[in-house]
Amino acid sequence: MSLQINEVTKKFGEFTAVNQLDLTIPEKEMFGFLGGNGAGKTTTFRMVLGLLDPTEGEVTWKGKNIDYTTSSLIGYLPEERGLYPKLKVRDQIVYLARLRGMNKRDAVKELEYWLDRFMVPEYIDKRVEELSKGNQQKIQLIASMIHKPELLILDEPFSGLDPVNVEILKKAVIDLRDNGTTIVFSSHRMEHVEEMCEHLCIMHKGSPVVAGKLKEIKRSFGKKNVSIKADFDLSFLDTYAGVTKVKNTMEGKVLQVTGEDIAENMIRDLVPKGFVRKFELEEPSLTDIFIEKVGAVYE
Repeated sequence: MSLQINEVTKKFGEFTAVNQLDLTIPEKEMFGFLGGNGAGKTTTFRMVLGLLDPTEGEVTWKGKNIDYTTSSLIGYLPEERGLYPKLKVRDQIVYLARLRGMNKRDAVKELEYWLDRFMVPEYIDKRVEELSKGNQQKIQLIASMIHKPELLILDEPFSGLDPVNVEILKKAVIDLRDNGTTIVFSSHRMEHVEEMCEHLCIMHKGSPVVAGKLKEIKRSFGKKNVSIKADFDLSFLDTYAGVTKVKNTMEGKVLQVTGEDIAENMIRDLVPKGFVRKFELEEPSLTDIFIEKVGAVYE
């Protein structure tokens, strides 16, 4: 069984925040939610958590409705941070862990493990307001996962973090998934979703515009990217048949083409002109797909 979002619509008065969302989120996997501001991601998360009731449809976890009886099974990292600034880290985490049914000793032991792992053991008796934004984020993540939830919802977990801390937190989240936690996370950073998620959904104005397995979404997109570096002028490729987008780089060009056959024609035409240092055919990136799908809806 898994997380089921069945034909869910959420209206606030006349405004429809989420429209007919129908998703199955596989168990023990990481699922990516993408979308610009106002796409409906956070509203969906709040319905999954039981904080908001759907106007239509239902959300179930392992076949049961989500309510206060399931709260100890779920962890949540909200996009807007919610720690008490005056409380010490130890008191903060123990309090939140006990709300989730843990005893104090287990909570402190688990907290010490995570602080060591995040390389900040000395923060256990510091007040939250004394920590940098990045370190507050680590404490917030610990709060969401200390009780070893079966389902963990992360709303923009890596925002505002430097690359080193992003890698530390990403590794922690991946380990949780590998240990059997189902994780749903939203991000503006396509590369994080691409790297960590097998399935995803792109939302736009409350509706899913793309949903499914990442590999299949890329395959069905059809278009490919060709990365070229050569010792001669490549400007003739800007108007080449089958090229839909051109990006000039310091080294050469990255071209979006309608299919592999175009790349085949291209290499045939390039070789007689001189030395081709690089010619690489790549799958479309998630950014390409997002811009095309969401951009098309904007127009």
